[in-house]
Amino acid sequence: MDCSYWFYTLLVLATVPPMVPNSALLAGAGALAASGGLSLPLLVLVTLTSAVLGDLVVFTVGRRARGRALGWLSRDARRRSMLEWVSDRIHRYGIPAVIAVRFVPTGRGVGGLTAGMVGYPMRRYLIGAGIAEALFVSYTVGLGYLGGRFVTGGGPASLLVGPAVSLLVAAIALGVQRRPGRRPERAAR
Repeated sequence: MDCSYWFYTLLVLATVPPMVPNSALLAGAGALAASGGLSLPLLVLVTLTSAVLGDLVVFTVGRRARGRALGWLSRDARRRSMLEWVSDRIHRYGIPAVIAVRFVPTGRGVGGLTAGMVGYPMRRYLIGAGIAEALFVSYTVGLGYLGGRFVTGGGPASLLVGPAVSLLVAAIALGVQRRPGRRPERAAR
C-alpha cells in the first residue's frame, strides 16, 4: 500500500478541526509534492475540502448551540462585547469579514461559531469560508512547493529559503500595518 494515502489522511485529520495548527504540515506537504512524493492537485483538493468541511462543522455547532452559547456569553460584559463586535462585522461586511476572520489567530473557530450563533446565512458563510480556505491552502502549500523546488536544486542557497520567506512575510505584514493613511487604534479606556 502506498504510504502517501496515510499522509493524506493525516492532512484531513489536521485540517478539519479549526484549532489544530497545521501551516507547517501543509508547507511540508507542498515540499513533498515538489519532490514528487505527493500529487499537488490531490493535495490541494484534500486540504481545501477538509478545511471547508471543518468550517461547516464549526458553523453548524454555533447554530445549534445558539441559545446556550448566547446565554453563557451574555453573562460576562467582555464576552458579550466581543460577540457583538464580531457579529456586527459579519453582518456589516458579510463575506469579506468571513474571509478576513480566517487569518486572525483562532479566528477560524471563533468566526465560524459566531456566524452560526448570530444567524448568518449558511450559503454566504460557505462562500466566504471557501474563498478564505482556498487562499490559505494555496499560499501555504504553494510556499512549501516553491521552497521544495528551490531546495531540490541543492547548494548553500537552499538553506536560506525558510529565513527568506519568514522575512518576506514579516515585511509585508509590517508594511500593511504602517501604510500611510492608516490611523492607529486607540487603547480602550
